[in-house]
Amino acid sequence: MNILRSSLAYYLNSFRGFSREVWWLALATLVNRAGAMVLPFLSLYLTSALNFSLQDVGWIMSAFGLGSFAGAWLGGELAHKFGAYRSMIFSLISSAVFFVILGQLTSFWGISLGIFTVAMASDIFRPAVFVSLAAYARPENRVRAITLIRLAINLGFSLGPAVGGLIIVFISYQSLFWIDGVTCFLAGIIILIGLVEKRTQRKEKAIDTRHSHRRILSDARFMLFLGAVFLFCLLFVQYFSVIPVYYKGLRGLSEDEVGWLLSLNGLLIFLVEMPIIYALDKRSTRPFLVMVIGSVCLMLSFVFLFIPGWTGVLVVGMVLATFAEIFCFPYSNNYAMQRGGAGNEGRYMAYYAMTFSLAHIVGHNFGMQVSDQLGFETLFVIMTLLSLVSVLLFALIGRKENQEELTAIEQLPQVLP
Repeated sequence: MNILRSSLAYYLNSFRGFSREVWWLALATLVNRAGAMVLPFLSLYLTSALNFSLQDVGWIMSAFGLGSFAGAWLGGELAHKFGAYRSMIFSLISSAVFFVILGQLTSFWGISLGIFTVAMASDIFRPAVFVSLAAYARPENRVRAITLIRLAINLGFSLGPAVGGLIIVFISYQSLFWIDGVTCFLAGIIILIGLVEKRTQRKEKAIDTRHSHRRILSDARFMLFLGAVFLFCLLFVQYFSVIPVYYKGLRGLSEDEVGWLLSLNGLLIFLVEMPIIYALDKRSTRPFLVMVIGSVCLMLSFVFLFIPGWTGVLVVGMVLATFAEIFCFPYSNNYAMQRGGAGNEGRYMAYYAMTFSLAHIVGHNFGMQVSDQLGFETLFVIMTLLSLVSVLLFALIGRKENQEELTAIEQLPQVLP
């Protein structure tokens, strides 16, 4: 009983210390993501309801990635020039309209254009919400604040697919688009009610010339870091396009069973991510060591997909992929924000978000084409090998960061009086 009490107290302590605005941001994100039922079922909707081939689905998912890439860049620019608050409102309200329109489209080119527009409008929100934490969260709480927003995203995501699967079975695919639109609108209203616009620092104009896009692109370590993140994301997005098709086609799961399995991801994050990050922060664990562990977990998740027969291995694979996400995303997100420095977080976060979008452009299509032409097993072999590359890249960057830190400590006595 004492162990249970102490565990509960530890869990609750991991949520303390946030400002009121951070909680409002988390609520808006939760509502937005709880209604995000279209994307997890998009590949199934296109193949089952509209009878598109896997190759067509791959190209449509690439259109989604292109829109996401454009939205991430635009979101960083809008957050930099007009502030994160206005960018979030614009993103949510425009997404509400575009989701409803997307549900009415049935042709290949119509859906491709529609999914591009939806992804662009939706992903303006992504860099903006994390940049807003620079204004609403204290520096010592920033990694945990990022984790809280991610927790809201994933709690919403755990609800969305579970409910979405039932809606598909008992109502229709079309209902998902209306629900996505309504929840985007409600999330925008929550931000209008709960937050007051606050800019981070007025240093932005002075910093702008020093940290231009050219300077960011010449930051070799940041570019290497984005390469590692790109590989990780390219692998991770398979769980939301190719692998649901694999679950249904080769493993015989129904849509609602696929929904429950995808929901396990969000549920686990809700239960364990915040306490894990809280514990790692208290121990001052090296961020890149945590990212390496996350990449190893992702690699093992693909290994488990090779095991035939027992459906339980799919659960184990999803659990490993979830822990990969828990270990990698909060710290990689914070590293990108810190690398930008005060006033330039928007543009660095835009590049970070664009890396996710590029993974959507390449990853979904690549996975669909390889699985269609060569089979799922060949795809999983490729994914496992690419996971190993991401492990090595994160380890290399971590080693460089550690060497730089040691050099700074060694030089410290020389600069002290």
